[in-house]
Amino acid sequence: MTTLDNANSAPAPVRLLALQVNGRQHTVAAPDNALLLEVLRDRLGLSGTKQGCDGGECGACTVLVDGAPRLACITLAVSVQDRAIETIEALARGGRMGRLQQAFHEKLGTQCGFCTPGMVMASEALLRREPHPDTDQIRAALAGNLCRCTGYVKIIESVQAASGDAP
Repeated sequence: MTTLDNANSAPAPVRLLALQVNGRQHTVAAPDNALLLEVLRDRLGLSGTKQGCDGGECGACTVLVDGAPRLACITLAVSVQDRAIETIEALARGGRMGRLQQAFHEKLGTQCGFCTPGMVMASEALLRREPHPDTDQIRAALAGNLCRCTGYVKIIESVQAASGDAP
């Protein structure tokens, strides 16, 4: 775990957190300073949310909280109790990829794949509020998500395909 604990300070108090993740209620014991990313990956086994920069700069850890993109690496888990949290795992249905995941696959929006969960979750939030976004809206929605492998063209095409507006 990479909590905010300092080697010279007392450990943070532990509490039971009530979290609604991917439509299911969970109760987990975690320190007050546990990050949402840690709880999702280490306590709930949801490894789709990626640990990238640990500073809120790359977007690989993007999840949805009440439908809005949130960086799990800088969000305290205690701050999202009783709120609807969605991870990349929530988009698949019956073992099949969701429409956005499928579009990323078909349009080659994934290179190494490390940034993909964050890109997909930020795109999902966009498509929920704007079902047919234009290129500028897609770029703005993905501005906080970095990809080191692509020039973003295939990522934008993936979002357009998922919206039904494929070029």
